[in-house]
Amino acid sequence: MATNITFHPGSVTQDERNQLLNQKGATIWLTGLSASGKSTIATALEQHLLHKKLHAYRLDGDNIRFGLNKDLGFDQASRVENIRRIGEVSLLFSLSSTIAITAFISPYVSDRELARTLHENHSPAIPFIEVYVDAPLSVVEQRDPKGLYKKARAGEIKDFTGISAPYEAPAKPEIHIRTDQVDVAGAVEIIVKYLEEKGLIPA
Repeated sequence: MATNITFHPGSVTQDERNQLLNQKGATIWLTGLSASGKSTIATALEQHLLHKKLHAYRLDGDNIRFGLNKDLGFDQASRVENIRRIGEVSLLFSLSSTIAITAFISPYVSDRELARTLHENHSPAIPFIEVYVDAPLSVVEQRDPKGLYKKARAGEIKDFTGISAPYEAPAKPEIHIRTDQVDVAGAVEIIVKYLEEKGLIPA
């Protein structure tokens, strides 16, 4: 950790920011296997919230891995650091009264719990909503839009989550979506209903 640094607080409180922007910030953390539907749901959810005139922004492999985290690989240490940074960035977005939507495999429980703790330990606490985007391995392998599972099975990709690297499913996610049973519109509806019930967005 860096030394000789001092945090300089802003002059706008979280409550004041929320009132001025007429919105509360939160992080919606989508986790699941590759091809489970995380990015598709995140994209549709972002669009839905923006059409409701709400501030929302999606963080996924495209805008994180090609920029902020382009220096990281896919070994375990790099994956841990990748998720740590995403947790910090999603918190910053949430503190700006934006609904941050993250779509990452984030395979390890400990990493997701670290992201949750960052939000919950902030003062005031920021809502962290874990969404388990769940689909059986057989289903995601059949989808395989980028041919990654095929390459992993052939040994061309090492440490591929679900094949040669573990995925630790959430035990108690706020939301559990089975994408082999519900379509994208249905998944968005489930998440939006949860946000409305929790008072995070207007009904």
